[in-house]
Amino acid sequence: MEEFPIVWLVASLGFGLGMAFGATAQRTDFCTMGAISDIVFMGSWNRFRAWMLAVAVAMIGSQALHLMGLIDINKSIYTTTNLAWAGAVIGGLMFGFGMTMTGGCGNKTLVRLGAGNLKSLVVALVLGVFAYMTLRGLTGLARVEIEGATNIDLKAAGWAAGGIPDMLTAITGMAAATARTAVLVFVAGGLLVFCFKDAEFRSSKHNIAGGVILGALVPAAWYVTGVVGFDEFEPTLLNSFTFVNPVGESIQYLMTFTGTTINFGIAVVGGVIFGSFLAAKASGTFRVESFTDASDMVRHMIGGALMGMGGIMAMGCTIGQGITGMSTLALNSLIALVSICIGGVYGMKYLEEGTFGDALKAMFGAET
Repeated sequence: MEEFPIVWLVASLGFGLGMAFGATAQRTDFCTMGAISDIVFMGSWNRFRAWMLAVAVAMIGSQALHLMGLIDINKSIYTTTNLAWAGAVIGGLMFGFGMTMTGGCGNKTLVRLGAGNLKSLVVALVLGVFAYMTLRGLTGLARVEIEGATNIDLKAAGWAAGGIPDMLTAITGMAAATARTAVLVFVAGGLLVFCFKDAEFRSSKHNIAGGVILGALVPAAWYVTGVVGFDEFEPTLLNSFTFVNPVGESIQYLMTFTGTTINFGIAVVGGVIFGSFLAAKASGTFRVESFTDASDMVRHMIGGALMGMGGIMAMGCTIGQGITGMSTLALNSLIALVSICIGGVYGMKYLEEGTFGDALKAMFGAET
């Protein structure tokens, strides 16, 4: 009997993890854009704490896999010694602003699509096309020029990789494992304290469930691609949850099925949509929704384009950099995460104020 190909095993497991992600996000209303919106407009930090809980859980699980020697987190794209800080800042701001135009980030777009939102279908298509254009096509030329002019070689400064623990080791001479453990305890511990010190959050079972489950899926994905997918002759790229580039790859895969090979990211995209669909149908929340008018459609298309370009420049989205990247303790992921949040706040102020100038003034509390 012929052995089941590893690429299909990894894809099958990716589809299953994607289903779990989509169903959980749909039922718990996990939304990173919504988390920022709740803070800006209602002063509620509950969904933001759910996001940070997911970061902490993902960080603990991912670093445990690395410290046990099961995976080498430094082989991920997030911890390269070529620090793409400009891409993280510019791309993060673009992605954050774009997600406010569409009412949700990359994963929320897929979750809504599974629950019947036709607007999300258009956003996903535009996002995917612009993501691929920025990775390999027309707008990719500008990205390459920006990276070439601004990237910093951390290896020249004595960093073994692009993680915060590597910075600590380079500065203090501390052993790599000790530095990693210290940073993990400080950052993940601080996030857990931030989350659970709030009584309202402690009583919010769905936010806690969303944070814990989605956070745990990140190291599970590292394990699938790094351990299950290990093959000396044809290794699977070490990868976990991210959505911008995989959406672009999924569109290409659907158009050129016979000439391309399915991978973990493509399978996850399909799993998220299907998992959200099942959860929505089971809960009776499946609803077919469409655009209210032409301006609504244009706004969503612009937002999708900004998320596609920005997500590639920043090397990830609110999940790809905001949870998966942060789980590697990468410095670049921290820069991208902060930039996405700033872009999101600015986008919300823009929608509220109506002009770019007034939005900027509102961000800093100035009179408009």
